[in-house]
Amino acid sequence: MSLRLRLALFLVAVFCLGEWLIVRTALNEVKPRYLESMEESLVDASRLLAALLETQLRGETVDPEPLRAAFAAVRTREFVAQVYSLRKTQLDLRVYVTDAAGRVLFDSDNGRDVGADYSQWRDVRLTLVGEYGARASPQVPGDNESLVLHIAAPIRHGDRIVGVLALGKPTRSINTLVAAAQRRILYGALLGGLGLLAALLVAANWVIAPLERLTAYARAVRDGRPAPLPALPGRTLRDLGTAFAEMRESLEGKQHVERTTQALAHGIKAPLAAVRGAAELLGEEMPAEERRRFLENLRAESGRIEQIVERLLQLSALEARSGLRAPERIDAAALLAEVADGFRSAGRAAGVELLVRPGAGGAVRGERALVREALANLVQNAVEFSPRGGCVTIAARGDGGRVEFVVEDEGPGIPDYALGRIFERFYSLERPATGRKSTGLGLALVREIAHLHGGEVELVNRPDRGGAQATLRLPTA
Repeated sequence: MSLRLRLALFLVAVFCLGEWLIVRTALNEVKPRYLESMEESLVDASRLLAALLETQLRGETVDPEPLRAAFAAVRTREFVAQVYSLRKTQLDLRVYVTDAAGRVLFDSDNGRDVGADYSQWRDVRLTLVGEYGARASPQVPGDNESLVLHIAAPIRHGDRIVGVLALGKPTRSINTLVAAAQRRILYGALLGGLGLLAALLVAANWVIAPLERLTAYARAVRDGRPAPLPALPGRTLRDLGTAFAEMRESLEGKQHVERTTQALAHGIKAPLAAVRGAAELLGEEMPAEERRRFLENLRAESGRIEQIVERLLQLSALEARSGLRAPERIDAAALLAEVADGFRSAGRAAGVELLVRPGAGGAVRGERALVREALANLVQNAVEFSPRGGCVTIAARGDGGRVEFVVEDEGPGIPDYALGRIFERFYSLERPATGRKSTGLGLALVREIAHLHGGEVELVNRPDRGGAQATLRLPTA
């Protein structure tokens, strides 16, 4: 699972959990807030009505007649009130008045409980002793949706509480408002949450994309492939990338010197031993024919040393580069024909025919001299491993944004034990015609050139016709 996907899943999970907690809390808080608002309004109304009855006192006797007349008048009138999503057509407010003993003097519910003792009810009991009296009781026992909120206010005569006025309002009247508010919260949370989640994912992608580019750069460094430092947004990421590149250059410089020294020592060890042995023998008396043969060996081994040093220096110079210097558009067919023309004389000398297959290879972008060098090494290998009377076929073809240079020979192929090591430095197989080995740097050079151009090289056996097939893949221009 990629870093981008893991971060996206983490953000989605955290966001969904947070969104659920917020929405759950908001939904649970809607009804209590509506009830608080209702209670606050009932407190005001009860105080006002209690004060109104105080103006109608006859001594310490409460006269509820003004309330009775008011409710009688209201019930005879029709009204319609659209309170947001609530359509109201009748009065659902209940009012009851008690004396100082808690006995009901007036009940707006058609006098239902007139004469009843309400002193045990919490709203009346607390109000009579000078405290805030309120209660919520269900109209239907066990049904919390049928709660009625009762708020009481004292009726005073001087400093004495001579009665209680209580207002009762069913909470079912706000259930519609609560449900509508909860729906609006859900819709708003859903739309706002989706927008916020999209913004978080975009921001995460903005952070992850540069990190992925930096990761790809690190992997290229690990694999020994040349790669430029990617463009990174933000000062912190740019500083990190720069520090990484500086560290890479420092480490690669040290490793490059070490590899070059080790490779040079390994490559020229055998030729130097041969030169030293021939030189020692030449110091002794020997026939002229043997002396001539040893001199030829000296020339051959010194030439081999010279070739190894040149190839190794060329390979080391390529490894030290981080990119192409002067890339250009290279016509694949023209380059292939040029390489083939350069090897026709060598092919005829070896008794090998060079065949160029026509094709629509397109063009590649790179350094012409390096690409030509890579193709020349592949063709040279094919010629050296082909038997007399054999044929080396070279072709260029397009393959999904890449150009493939294919070189095929009719030689013995690559032994199984050598398939995994064929691109190693100084690893070489004996040529069938001479029994000699090459410097073992040609294919390593081809691989380095391919990596420098953002491509790859492959060398496999042909399963159907025998021989080997080398494929150099480079990006199209």
